[in-house]
Amino acid sequence: MKIPIVAILGRPNVGKSTLFNRILRKREAIVDDTSGVTRDRNYSLTDWAGVDFELLDTGGYVPDSDDVFERAIREQVGQAIHEADVIVFVTDVTTGVTPLDEEIAAMLKKSGRKIILAVNKVDNGQRELDALDFYRLGLGDPVAISAMAGRNIGNMLDQVLEQFPGKNARITLRPETIKITVLGRPNVGKSSYVNAILGQNKLIVTEIAGTTRDSIDTEVKYQNQTLTLIDTAGLRKKSRVTESIEYFSTVRTINALHRCDVAIVLLDATQGITDQDKKIIKNAVDEGKGLVIGVNKWDLVEKDTMTARKFELDIKYSFRDISYVPIMFISALTKQRVFKLIDMAISVFNERQKQLKTVELNKFLEDIVAQHHPPAFGDKYIKLNYVTQVKTAPPVFVIFTNEPKGVKKNYRNFLENQFRSQFGFTGVPVKILFRKKN
Repeated sequence: MKIPIVAILGRPNVGKSTLFNRILRKREAIVDDTSGVTRDRNYSLTDWAGVDFELLDTGGYVPDSDDVFERAIREQVGQAIHEADVIVFVTDVTTGVTPLDEEIAAMLKKSGRKIILAVNKVDNGQRELDALDFYRLGLGDPVAISAMAGRNIGNMLDQVLEQFPGKNARITLRPETIKITVLGRPNVGKSSYVNAILGQNKLIVTEIAGTTRDSIDTEVKYQNQTLTLIDTAGLRKKSRVTESIEYFSTVRTINALHRCDVAIVLLDATQGITDQDKKIIKNAVDEGKGLVIGVNKWDLVEKDTMTARKFELDIKYSFRDISYVPIMFISALTKQRVFKLIDMAISVFNERQKQLKTVELNKFLEDIVAQHHPPAFGDKYIKLNYVTQVKTAPPVFVIFTNEPKGVKKNYRNFLENQFRSQFGFTGVPVKILFRKKN
């Protein structure tokens, strides 16, 4: 059965994202005193009284504005109204009913959706009385709440549940999903890439760097597989992160990396490889995530038969420790190879889950040591006795030896290269640990 969708709407700075976080019981959406912080639609699965529903946060609605972001937010709000089963229309008791509230109310009446009118920032008895003024919006009984203090939120959610279609909204466990985070510097085309996959403008795209602030999750079915695509804010150098909003955007992006299975790191083909690109890729490797590199805007590059090869060699030279990472040249604008990049990410996900049998691992180790024995450590002969896989996602292997310190970096690198040649693990950081045999 379809999970009900509850959309939170309202004009800027009335506390929509604070309410979103309150209902989720965690800080999911960025909250700041600056209006317009929320831009994309932000979805999160939650529940109340044993009933699951999808909660949808939206940007502040501003009609008739020529501002590029406010125009895009209007489109997002329109799509949210279309998707929602129930709309929580958030207003602000401290400002009273505004002309913009009246305009939004008129729009919502025409939508035919079920509306809960929430009057926010009601934190004392006087404001409780002031909330009665919102009856004139013609949307029924206003619910006086304080998203910041949590006041009356339960009563409001009880009313939301009463509006759900059908009585059995409780869902079973969702199917396993592959979480793919799209990372990169500002303005490399991350949202454009996600939109190209989705085939719709579910995420706002402009040519202004920094458009995406929150990390936005979108679930999509692809070749009988459930994917969660996570669009993120562009990662800047720390010295350039000055606004509190941008700081929290960076935190959200890092969290998105923590919870993903595979990271698609986009580079800008027109700008080459930067130090910041290297840091982003290093972050993904350090987290043990599957990794795919997409070189975006390939349609803007003048090419000959060797251009891609030269670019690829340049990447491999810049990232010599991650030669195992696949690279694909794409264009989010023309959709050139955008789905092949997803195919590659799914393949990397499968490699990351791989569990090898101890028997084949030890046969491999025996053959490698016979061909190329580790150098002696002082006057000590190094023995590699036994290997086993102790973890997947990311894969970790332990080799037992008589002298762990005696296995030097060059030989460790040799083992990893031979290991990858034999078993694959394309796009996956592999950790090989050495432990003393008792």
